[in-house]
Amino acid sequence: MSARQPPEWAPHDCVWIGFPSHADLWETDLEPAREEVAAFARAVHAGGRGEEVRLVAADPDSVEAAKRLAPFAAIVQEPFGDIWLRDTGPLILKQDGRRLARSFLFNGWGGKYELEGDDTVGLRLAETIDLEPVRYDWVLEGGAIDVDGTGLAVTTEQCLLNPNRNPGFDAAEIEARLERALGIERLLWLGNGLLNDHTDGHVDNLARFVAEGKLAVPVPESSADPNQQVYADARYRAEAFGLEVAPVPSPGRVERDGEIIPASYMNFYVGNAAVVVPVYGAANDDAAVELIGALFPGREAIGLRADHVLTGGGSFHCISQQVPR
Repeated sequence: MSARQPPEWAPHDCVWIGFPSHADLWETDLEPAREEVAAFARAVHAGGRGEEVRLVAADPDSVEAAKRLAPFAAIVQEPFGDIWLRDTGPLILKQDGRRLARSFLFNGWGGKYELEGDDTVGLRLAETIDLEPVRYDWVLEGGAIDVDGTGLAVTTEQCLLNPNRNPGFDAAEIEARLERALGIERLLWLGNGLLNDHTDGHVDNLARFVAEGKLAVPVPESSADPNQQVYADARYRAEAFGLEVAPVPSPGRVERDGEIIPASYMNFYVGNAAVVVPVYGAANDDAAVELIGALFPGREAIGLRADHVLTGGGSFHCISQQVPR
């Protein structure tokens, strides 16, 4: 069997979670974002019933803040640019019971936010669990793909075919490289991601696997939903590919400071004991948490606000990277 990344609902040994560490990046949102990250970590830890949480902090002062807010967590001090470990952390695969680490080039989401430490933090985190990662010389962010553990993955054309990542790569080249690096044998290409998503359409904000061959896709909140056509296209492509589609409500039009933000319930994290869903004070918050929870029986569904984390551009899935058991 080829090496593959297990699906997120498979058991975890632990999870790395990025802890906000740079005041110059977060400004007045730093302390509130830290509190939101600590609440997320607490929900995943679930009083010891979940998984070990390893908060990754960039400097000694941030380590002390993490210890204060999350005394239940292990703290890892590793320099990084920002907290988005889904994209910069290593991808951990399994093959015949062994764990393997994979790392890729990171260029700040196409050159938008290139920060010191982000391109190497994945290598360093893999070493903290005694894995020597295989490093690939092309750009891939973990949030750009989602897998169901069978060799099937989903992505978006907007991201993986964007010339700001790997100029000159066409779909066939991307597919071949994903198969060699991650054991992905079948790839569903969706179109665009959410409006105003600075990641150029990461799929973990649009559509997520919830079981083998089953993809959760948002349903527009109304005709005013800014991503109405994106959701319709994603559903059409998934069904044409032969997948079962699980509809989940969309938060609809969510604005901060007069700008539409890429708010999505799809940025949930599936832990051993809980599935944690970001919520936004929108009408569909409770319904989305209930429906996503029903897709993962045996886990507690928890909705948590992530308004301050979102000012940095992402949410709970974006700041986490699980280590399979």
